[in-house]
Amino acid sequence: MANGRWLATTVCAVRAGVVLAVTLGTAATAAGQIRLLVPEDSPGGPFYARIHAEDVYRTDEWVAIAFYREPGCVPTDFNLLDFYDFAGIPAIFGCPLTVHGFELWADSDTPKQSRLRGNGAVPVWFVSVAEFDAAVLDGVLTVPELLTMDSLMQGVATRFEETLHPFAGQGTQLRLIASGILPDGRAFRYLAVEANGVVQHVGIDVR
Repeated sequence: MANGRWLATTVCAVRAGVVLAVTLGTAATAAGQIRLLVPEDSPGGPFYARIHAEDVYRTDEWVAIAFYREPGCVPTDFNLLDFYDFAGIPAIFGCPLTVHGFELWADSDTPKQSRLRGNGAVPVWFVSVAEFDAAVLDGVLTVPELLTMDSLMQGVATRFEETLHPFAGQGTQLRLIASGILPDGRAFRYLAVEANGVVQHVGIDVR
């Protein structure tokens, strides 16, 4: 799947300008790599949330969706299952990020690595597998649809860490850890691991 690929002419143009500016500055690293701080040097990728039609982070009971940008900034008709919003460039880069970190770039249209941490209140939403599966029968999932689900729990992660190696080796490598509070006061812990482009493990614990 296309996790992490920022591959579009408009995205490349934005990135090229950023990389050029930073290369002339102090962000150059060893072996020709460029380290871009998010959001200081890079606006982040053109996506809103960690979910894709081919990569749904789910247990037998729950589906988890972590938002890199404020949910209220997502266009109401945007299909979250597409992951990327290329049509929304450049407006998407004006949507407030809920995370910060850095990207390592080399000779590629995709960063070699991305490491992100939460800003202290990362929206992590949980919906039941049954409601999610019913909603995506048409291949579309929007924020307004999520908001109508009876099972929706709008969690807030006070701890959020994600390490992503897009297309490393045979496929994407990802590790995401989040923990925080649900609206009813219960605590949650969420873990997702992807290796070689395949979701290996998802853990969602609510107490």
